[in-house]
Amino acid sequence: MQFTARWEAEAAPKTCAAFRRLLPLRARLVQARWSGESAWVPLGELQTGLGYENHTSYPAAGQLLLYPGGISETEVLFPYGSTSFASKAGQLAGNHFATIEEGREQLNELGRRVLYDGAQEIVFSEG
Repeated sequence: MQFTARWEAEAAPKTCAAFRRLLPLRARLVQARWSGESAWVPLGELQTGLGYENHTSYPAAGQLLLYPGGISETEVLFPYGSTSFASKAGQLAGNHFATIEEGREQLNELGRRVLYDGAQEIVFSEG
């Protein structure tokens, strides 16, 4: 599967810059446990130096969030359907930094794979 996203550089310039510094990012996409129809990429104790910027708890399918850490570990949230971003500690808000533009029709299949087939390899890179 391949997706192309646009940077939300005007609304989240610091978050976009922080995420770009991580590229290329090779990781595993895992079904989110508390966030509904969403997957996530755990980034552990990664220090982003970010606060809230263009943050939301209710991203639409394809709106990628970077949670800068704090209440829970640092992560990328990858919503493929109805999502209410949360952790075992309660509701979270992440910085909406990119939006899937090409490949949106594959989001349901991505969700199916993560949910029923387990963690999926993922690579974030820039053109």
